[in-house]
Amino acid sequence: MTEFIAEQRLVDHHCHGILLRDVPLETLESLLTEGGRPPAGSAFDSGIGFAFRRLCPPVLDLPVDAAPDDYARERQELGFAEVNRRFLTAAGLSALCVDTGYLPEPIASPQQMSGYSGAAACEVVRLEQVAEAVGASQGVTATGFADAVRAELGERTKNAVAVKSIAAYRTGLALNGERPAETEVTAAAGRFLAAPGRLADQVLQRFLIWCADDLGLPVQFHVGYGDRDVNLDQCNPLLLTPLLRGLRVPVMLLHNYPFHREAGYLAQVFPNVYVDAGLATHGLGFRAPALLAEALELAPYGKFVYSSDAFGLPELFYLGAALFRRALAGFLRDLDPPAKDAERITRMIGAETARRVYRLPSAPDLPGRPPDRAR
Repeated sequence: MTEFIAEQRLVDHHCHGILLRDVPLETLESLLTEGGRPPAGSAFDSGIGFAFRRLCPPVLDLPVDAAPDDYARERQELGFAEVNRRFLTAAGLSALCVDTGYLPEPIASPQQMSGYSGAAACEVVRLEQVAEAVGASQGVTATGFADAVRAELGERTKNAVAVKSIAAYRTGLALNGERPAETEVTAAAGRFLAAPGRLADQVLQRFLIWCADDLGLPVQFHVGYGDRDVNLDQCNPLLLTPLLRGLRVPVMLLHNYPFHREAGYLAQVFPNVYVDAGLATHGLGFRAPALLAEALELAPYGKFVYSSDAFGLPELFYLGAALFRRALAGFLRDLDPPAKDAERITRMIGAETARRVYRLPSAPDLPGRPPDRAR
């Protein structure tokens, strides 16, 4: 099964763009974790740090466990474009669903990501970004805000495959399950327009999610693990239960750690809920097999989808894919299903379920995945 899994091209159903510049060692290290570079010690002395040092250097033709200084020097000499191409190609992807809503600096567009990876790239539109752009427009009133958002969201999603909510960062996930009335939305819009900027209103968060439901698009929710701006105790996916009872569209619960078991339960009891372990898969390094096994204790195998949630560094796309493949191989080895079922589960989790949910075209005929030189 290890060889079969290695040959499968994955659909990365949630990721971000990568940097279009060379990065010094300090920046490289700071992007390895959600906390940035620690004030003492090193991010390389962590689960992801050791996985990085073991798996990434061979892709740049360096020995396994090359020193970080040597790695950064070789990376600079190759240049960011070659580094991006090598790692995104080595990740073995057939499609990427790219969240374009986080832009701390210019990063690769979906089209550029496709060029580096040789995979199809589709856009995921961030709901809050659309509403905040409308709020910053001239002439928008509280009474016209809802229609303006609906119109802008309709335009922005014409070529998108999904939308994403970051309510976890703004209000927490304990959202009322009812569709807000127009009068509620108008009142909330008035408050927001009085001080436009960061949208952090529960009524408007619910309004945006129901707009997506009306469009018939899958809704991705950030859940659990994230940077220091998130209040983790408000990110348990169980808090979404009242809302899940009403939504009709596919709901994609992203990341989920340390609530991956709770997310698996929701995927079992709600027919439209799907889960992944993105970000944590490479964040936990070689502990990824334990994470995947726990996530799949309750989640039906056809409701689990692959993602990296990689941002900034192309290495994170490769690490996410490589560690996921190892974890899945270990899970199937312990499960010990018939070979045909193991292959079917691999195809479902790695690509087929995501293709169905996001209505992606069939995988293009692309060259086979390059060999895992770190093995």
